[in-house]
Amino acid sequence: MGMNNFFRRVTGVWVLIALVFSAMAQERLPQWALGPFIRPAGANPIIVPDTQTLFFDPMSRKKLAWEAGDVFNPAAVVRNNKIYVLYRAEDRSGMGIGKRTSRLGLAESQNGIAMTKRPVPVFYPAEDNQKDNEWPGGCEDPRIAVTADGLYVMLYTQWNRKVARLAVATSRDLVNWTKHGPAFAKAHDGKFKDMFCKSGSVVTKLEKGKQVITRINGKYMMYWGERFMNIATSEDLVNWTPTLDKEGKLDMIVKPRNGYFDSDLTECGPPAVVTDKGILVLYNGKNKGNKDRDTRYTANTYAAGQVLFDLNDPSKVISRLDQPFFVPTEPFEKSGQYPAGTVFIEGLVYFNSKWFLYYGCADSRVGVAVYDPRMR
Repeated sequence: MGMNNFFRRVTGVWVLIALVFSAMAQERLPQWALGPFIRPAGANPIIVPDTQTLFFDPMSRKKLAWEAGDVFNPAAVVRNNKIYVLYRAEDRSGMGIGKRTSRLGLAESQNGIAMTKRPVPVFYPAEDNQKDNEWPGGCEDPRIAVTADGLYVMLYTQWNRKVARLAVATSRDLVNWTKHGPAFAKAHDGKFKDMFCKSGSVVTKLEKGKQVITRINGKYMMYWGERFMNIATSEDLVNWTPTLDKEGKLDMIVKPRNGYFDSDLTECGPPAVVTDKGILVLYNGKNKGNKDRDTRYTANTYAAGQVLFDLNDPSKVISRLDQPFFVPTEPFEKSGQYPAGTVFIEGLVYFNSKWFLYYGCADSRVGVAVYDPRMR
């Protein structure tokens, strides 16, 4: 056998294996779910820490290496035919989870994979009216969506090392931002102003190939929450009102399940998407570390799930994956701040007829996976 024929045959075998695994992944996912999401070969991680980029910090009043510790938990959006990723970056000002300061960096890409970063953060704790909520912990875990007229709306976590608050910021260019403060500050007479809350997934839909924020039953809507999943509505995308049950408590519409990959928590991921089947929410499930965990996965693993809600009754679950559609497999997803294994999804964009999913790798790196609906 000639060498060229040998290589062609070997290549053909690997292509066949890849197609078989792809088909198996598709069989595991119902028609209402997105996927399979495939990691581009040799591309990840796409963003890593950098000890050379310096930034003048308003808190310490000195220059520091703002992304020298870890980079993770990215949001993503399309602008001017490019994908922009806002990623959380931690400095080395402390030791341990939540003990350093987080800022948001901005990277752009023409193909969704190769990233060019700005040298300084675009969003950070500063001498502004949110100082009490963001000093010294900073700004964490963004999710971003855009309106049809080009207003970028970001939900992020304010962390003052006392209370984590879900907050809102808006921008027209992804560089200059207006901070609006806690999302629930005015709702229900301020009842939830100081509640520990995170993770806002604003509902979007595809319009002529562009993913934009949409209204549901006349109002803007988001799914939100870390341990449980809840709903909030808004008239202006700035002030949000959580929905309550008959007893006046938060209406927890999705909860952890013992024995499943999301046995410990169900944390909202990237912006939700309206499909022809309903409202699709991709979320982060954490496995418990005790006897109630899913034994198919490592204790304390973060993996990604999907849940489908009724479009007419957005709190009604139509279907939910019993197994995660995306799990940590790579070495850099099983090392770092969360060595148990973490793929933490926060960015989802529709770009060039494909879905790009951006995620944090063990709270230490940024990765991407791609789903091409034409291959399903």
